Amino acid sequence: MQDSPITATVDFDRDGVQHGFLKLPHSHDGSAWGNVMIPITVVRNGEGPTALLSGGNHGDEYEGITALLKLANRLQPEQITGRVIIVPMLNHPAVLNGSRTSPLDGGNLNRAFPGNSAGTLTEKIADYLTRYLVPLCDLALDIHSGGRTLDLLPFAATHRMADREFEARCLAAATAFGAPYTLFMAELEGDVLYDSVVEAGGKVFVSTELRGGGTTTPETVALAERGVDNLLRFAGILPGDPEVVASQALEIPGSEYYRVSEHRGLLEFAVALGDAVRAGDVLARVHSLERTGEAPVEYYAPCDGLLIGRRHPALVNVGDTFAVLAVPR
Repeated sequence: MQDSPITATVDFDRDGVQHGFLKLPHSHDGSAWGNVMIPITVVRNGEGPTALLSGGNHGDEYEGITALLKLANRLQPEQITGRVIIVPMLNHPAVLNGSRTSPLDGGNLNRAFPGNSAGTLTEKIADYLTRYLVPLCDLALDIHSGGRTLDLLPFAATHRMADREFEARCLAAATAFGAPYTLFMAELEGDVLYDSVVEAGGKVFVSTELRGGGTTTPETVALAERGVDNLLRFAGILPGDPEVVASQALEIPGSEYYRVSEHRGLLEFAVALGDAVRAGDVLARVHSLERTGEAPVEYYAPCDGLLIGRRHPALVNVGDTFAVLAVPR
């Protein structure tokens, strides 16, 4: 595979604080020799572990972006041992557009891994992360939330793995983040996720979902900031121990725990986010917007569990995931 077209304006091996860019050539009508400029901060203080912290993998998920922009402004070399690489807006074009996917090529960055150095702009970003940034780190945190279309109880997550010792290390990191819920999470498209390339490289990986709705609250930003500091303590980069926070242990075991609408219409939830449900309970109804006098379609819980995620907009289409259930572990 050819070298990445992306170049960094920072030196990853230099001590101190550096604010710069990952520079990706992008020729377009407004700039023949233009570039996509992805902001990056590197804070280094001698030898030690490296944490790779990212937000904005999807451009409408703002908790991580906000927390990491603030971290880039406040973190100083004398506070740490080792190195912190901060990329608050991985899919920078999507962030500027306020959209989940890139307006430049329609790419969903978290479905583009391991990437392609000769592919689309989004695939080139994924390739650079896979081949250049991930190998530098010992621990990676990618902060997600529900964006404009989902609202989720705030959780930190990892995955079931064949290597149980590695799984335990990742679970310990996810627990250290200090979210109200800590999950083992079955992914719908695992092979093309950022998560997969980090874990395949043997690096500890933590993902989050911190509410959503295309906005932030003081509580969710504070949770993201506390979680980042906790993980830096967990990694030994910041001094001290992670703040101990009570966290409920849950699992999303498989795809059947993601409830998908087979109808188009107006979504009415029968239970609230965070409610416990029993198998057979009505989760939601979809009302027809085509005619009156038609009974709504009811969707039922396939198992006992907790409603950990729900669709945020009331309008729903065929194929939309509208509810996510988790079970105790």
